Amino acid sequence: MNKSGATKGILIGLWLSLTLAASSVHAEDGEEIPRSVNEATLFGIGRYNLMDTYLSPGAEGRKYTGPGLRVINERMKMTRLADYRVSRQQIINIDIASTRNASGTATDLAGFVDYTLGYHYHFPAIYPGLKLLAGGSAHAMAGFIYNTRNGNNPAAAKADIDLNLSAMAIYTWRVKRYPITLRYQFTLPFVGVMFSPHYGQSYYEIFDLGNARGIVRCGSFHNKFAQKHLITADFPVGNSTIRVGYLHSSYRTDANAIRSHILSNTFLIGWVKEFVAFGGKRLKNKQAFKSAYY
Repeated sequence: MNKSGATKGILIGLWLSLTLAASSVHAEDGEEIPRSVNEATLFGIGRYNLMDTYLSPGAEGRKYTGPGLRVINERMKMTRLADYRVSRQQIINIDIASTRNASGTATDLAGFVDYTLGYHYHFPAIYPGLKLLAGGSAHAMAGFIYNTRNGNNPAAAKADIDLNLSAMAIYTWRVKRYPITLRYQFTLPFVGVMFSPHYGQSYYEIFDLGNARGIVRCGSFHNKFAQKHLITADFPVGNSTIRVGYLHSSYRTDANAIRSHILSNTFLIGWVKEFVAFGGKRLKNKQAFKSAYY
């Protein structure tokens, strides 16, 4: 090893030693509080209402309704932003539905996958046990609606990327010594881009013939209105925490002479775990960490 390489190695070793020493001092003095990850996995069943004039031309009032299933994975953690007053929220959502028209003569099958990454500022407490959060998120969605009766144009693809406004209230209510944590979150997209074929345009024209002009549109309140309302409650059960909830999701678009909506009401149940991200260590003493949720 040459002199320059040896010097770099010594400097790196000193830096690591100082870092570890500083960490030890913080741990001994109790100044550094570990920031945990709050992760929930929820399973839901609900009712879906679908309408798309690309699949049913001239039948805007023809709606397809039926049951659907949903799986949600959510993670929240405090970050270093704004002196540790900003939390990061990640949500992965997968849902499928099977719906039929009012006469029972046709079926719409649908499936969607979406990902949300958001950051929320935690306002100073104004009431014991109450957390108020506000911020924004980026959201991406892809999916399809497939009509079993259509010969031509049997499927409609859905895809968009948008920026959302988001607000949340989390309140821990105690019945004697038993804690119940309630949460309400509201999400509203305000700008983004979305995929939409033109009225009567086939996907063969778009992808095989290259006639793709105008199929990516700016999405905002003039041609898209979507919102989500999420209500949850956490109940400790033994060494575990159960989360139950309700999600109302509304997604409406009007682009390239095609009107569409995807509406759903879903009841959710699952479990929550709180852990330190380093090594996935599960926390046992809930008083010894900084949680973004509790």
